[in-house]
Amino acid sequence: MELVAQDLWKYYGQRAVVQGVSLTLSPGEILGLLGPNGAGKTTTFGMLYGAVIPSRGLVQVGDYPVHRQGRQVRRIVGVVTQEDNLDPDFTVLENLVFFAHHYRITGRPAQRRAWELLEQAGLTAYAHQRVDVLSGGLKRRLVLARALVHHPQIVFLDEPTTGLDPDARQEFWRRIALLKQAGCSVLLTTHYMDEAQRLSDRLLLLQNGVIVDQGAPAALIERIIGAEVAEIEGVAEIAIQNLAERAGVWWRRLGQGYVISLPAQDTTLWQTLETLNSTRLSRRRANLEDVFLRLTGQELAD
Repeated sequence: MELVAQDLWKYYGQRAVVQGVSLTLSPGEILGLLGPNGAGKTTTFGMLYGAVIPSRGLVQVGDYPVHRQGRQVRRIVGVVTQEDNLDPDFTVLENLVFFAHHYRITGRPAQRRAWELLEQAGLTAYAHQRVDVLSGGLKRRLVLARALVHHPQIVFLDEPTTGLDPDARQEFWRRIALLKQAGCSVLLTTHYMDEAQRLSDRLLLLQNGVIVDQGAPAALIERIIGAEVAEIEGVAEIAIQNLAERAGVWWRRLGQGYVISLPAQDTTLWQTLETLNSTRLSRRRANLEDVFLRLTGQELAD
């Protein structure tokens, strides 16, 4: 089922935190919203599934306008917010069973669905324990399982791996990939470049509530930056600027030094950089951090 948003705006007082955002999410697609904190990702996310009322614009899931037919939309979508909001008074199993009641799944069907989800999430060993015994990664698995209790066609994930250790993040990525394989559409907000690049079929890059570019991750990197960049420290800015201008490439200050894109199939710039009396010089594959830095002047980690 397709999700379509048209010209979404959100004002808080006189300040527009989302400005004219339009997007589509196709069946079976993972669409990433990428941007630093404060870019408008979470507000956009909330408008797309109905938790935030737009100041202007329309969101539609299939035949249903999200903000006029919320009950029908809730039967179609599952939501994982940044907060775990699990019930600490219930066991792991009970959290799923009682949540199923919101969708009129009760009795034995609720029990069956809960056990099915626990098995898929690798949580059967914790079924009769309180949620406060779970690690952060296991809690995120449970929150995702709960969002799937009613077999949603679209799943919203708002920065789902924030605060998780690397192993837990990898496990959560695997489960998101399984959702896609099962035919679910996924809308993912994140400020992690590696997460966005690995999981998303397509990306929308947000800055100050505005979409500044969009496309497949690899295509964005190739179009905006190229294949490789160099990072260099300990040289004068004017030297980097002059080299970049002569080579016709992009450069920008980065941390204690500079990043400069390397022309494809031309080693002249790299060889020149090697002759400089730098304190550090390295080359690497271009990535989405570089894309965002070029488009906005801001690092994703800011």
